[in-house]
Amino acid sequence: MRQRKNVLLIVVDQWRADFVPHLGAGFLRTPNLARLCREGVTFRNHVTNTVPCGPARASLLTGLYLMNHRAVQNTVPLDARHTNLGKQLRLIGYDPALIGYTTTTPDPRTSDPRDPRFTTLGDLMDGFRSVGAFEPNMDGYFGWLAHQGYRLPKRREDIWLPEGEDAVPGVTDRPCRIPHELSDSTFFTERALTYLKGRNGKPWFLHLGYYRPHPPFIAPAPYHAMYSPADMPAPVRAATWQEEAAQHPLTRFYLRGISQGSFFHGAGGAATALDEGAVRQMRATYCGLISEIDDCLGRVFAWLDENGQWDDTMIVFTSDHGEQLGDHWLLGKIGYHDESFRVPFVVKDAGRNPRAGAVEDAFTESVDVMPTILEALGGAAPRACDGRSVLPLLDGPAPSGWRDLLFYEYDFRDVHYSQPEGELGLSMDESSLMVVQDARYKYVHFAALPPLFFDLSRDPHGFE
Repeated sequence: MRQRKNVLLIVVDQWRADFVPHLGAGFLRTPNLARLCREGVTFRNHVTNTVPCGPARASLLTGLYLMNHRAVQNTVPLDARHTNLGKQLRLIGYDPALIGYTTTTPDPRTSDPRDPRFTTLGDLMDGFRSVGAFEPNMDGYFGWLAHQGYRLPKRREDIWLPEGEDAVPGVTDRPCRIPHELSDSTFFTERALTYLKGRNGKPWFLHLGYYRPHPPFIAPAPYHAMYSPADMPAPVRAATWQEEAAQHPLTRFYLRGISQGSFFHGAGGAATALDEGAVRQMRATYCGLISEIDDCLGRVFAWLDENGQWDDTMIVFTSDHGEQLGDHWLLGKIGYHDESFRVPFVVKDAGRNPRAGAVEDAFTESVDVMPTILEALGGAAPRACDGRSVLPLLDGPAPSGWRDLLFYEYDFRDVHYSQPEGELGLSMDESSLMVVQDARYKYVHFAALPPLFFDLSRDPHGFE
């Protein structure tokens, strides 16, 4: 009887699709991701079905569109009636381990208002077993730092300030104060290796999450200096942020409200104040954080090689959402622009990769991850699942009837860190949009604001 498959689901945070060398990002060096792309299939047209973190991970792990799972923003609870990948894996004999986070707020009907999980941005999704927690409040990571003998500053987040007493918080070419041996990416990797070494040859499923390249945009040495700002792609944006703001009221709200402090610890000023040089430096740092993750994945991949488990392990690599990174004068994951929604998606099956190295152009979505993994392990997607398995695309071209449109959503109701309802004159139930697009056209429908329509053949970046 053949050994049951292992599954390594790698979920990074805020990594956009056009920062994948296999898809054309020649300015990046990620040899371990490159190996995965050579041995699996890389999906060119893959989107997360929603942003930001909590809603995106809810769609990724439940296989449901935002309009169905309704965990529409960070801190909004996920209804307990929904199943998820962790619970479904238990039904077919796996004990799903999780390193990192899912940014999930529990159903309040299953607990009490005094439950501390309601006081944080998010917690862990039911069904998974944590073997390396980050949430709540990054306590797992900071506790590990203290256990390693690192003397935490009074404000522990100050580890992400630039090195040097004369350093000014903000966009910088300096490293952060924490060494890479103690970075959060190293923390997750150490937890992964500890878990794998403890399995003693038994089949496993591991959700390996990484916090990077999520802000704060500052990298430890030597990754801070790995890339030159001059080699970074220039931002795609109008001549002024005011021109971008004229496109739509929602864009105007974000351009007027996003601060640098949300992306550079301790910084001040508006995001729109970043000139092209600052954006290029930010992108060089972003690439350094990506290369740090790649080096960490190299350690995990090497362990799989050394222990004869690489061929028996299905590996899925993706991100919860993208990052504007200065495009359209925006930072973060918001609105309706492709930079926020297009994310990497690479799948290497265990012992079956007839299209190794291929780049697949078929449309795929984050809701497809759950049914893909379940089918690969001999299970089946729940009837409520909105996604579909991409396993047929690992064997050949898209079968007849494959989706011909990409679909994604965004809910922009008031939350504690962003409150657009009053400025836009909307109610909570009116603060939403959905996007439908194909290779040529993109339509953005708002519940109560003017719609947008783009002809991507002549306006690929959505300016008009």
